[in-house]
Amino acid sequence: MIKFYKLILLVSLIIVGCKTKEIGNNKIRQSINNFNMNIFNEEGKKLVLITSPYSSFDKDKNSFFLNDTTINIFKDNKIDYIINSDKSKLTNNKLLELNGNVLVNTLVQEGDRLYANSFLWNMQNSEYLLVGNVKFENNSIILSSNKAILNKADNIIEFFNPVKYKIKNSKNESGYEINSENAYYNIDTKSLKFKSKEARVRSKIYF
Repeated sequence: MIKFYKLILLVSLIIVGCKTKEIGNNKIRQSINNFNMNIFNEEGKKLVLITSPYSSFDKDKNSFFLNDTTINIFKDNKIDYIINSDKSKLTNNKLLELNGNVLVNTLVQEGDRLYANSFLWNMQNSEYLLVGNVKFENNSIILSSNKAILNKADNIIEFFNPVKYKIKNSKNESGYEINSENAYYNIDTKSLKFKSKEARVRSKIYF
């Protein structure tokens, strides 16, 4: 697995309106309003900004539980991806789990959108795992499967079989076609590639 960045060394956390409350078995969970966390790399460049209007912190698990989460992922101090979800969990300031109406917007190509039920990212790696009703859509194509991996290092999305795809025409009248092989979409070049289990290329499409 390709390394995303070196191990995160600096975390900046701004919390407004904190309070604690007891939950079961004498555990203490801290409630946080207007959660706002910046994560930087060792060179001081911003990697991630996480915001939530309401969240809580479990000290025993070293985990934040967030509602209505917005994640901004940066490259060269500029926003590269924006991710929204109903709920999320951040563990040890490096393992990020998002659940419910996950939407990934990329600023690499305006209009590209990636949907899923859940999203998992270990910040030490470059790969984002998306599971459940995964769908990628832009002005040219719709791709859907139950599982996909977005590799941030090369901006390629791998969709695992079975894959449904739809090539849009000017009237958006094209129907779905079924392909049982994995599909690879390159966000930078807007190209789509299909491979068999033996890694033979069956087709390659540019949009």
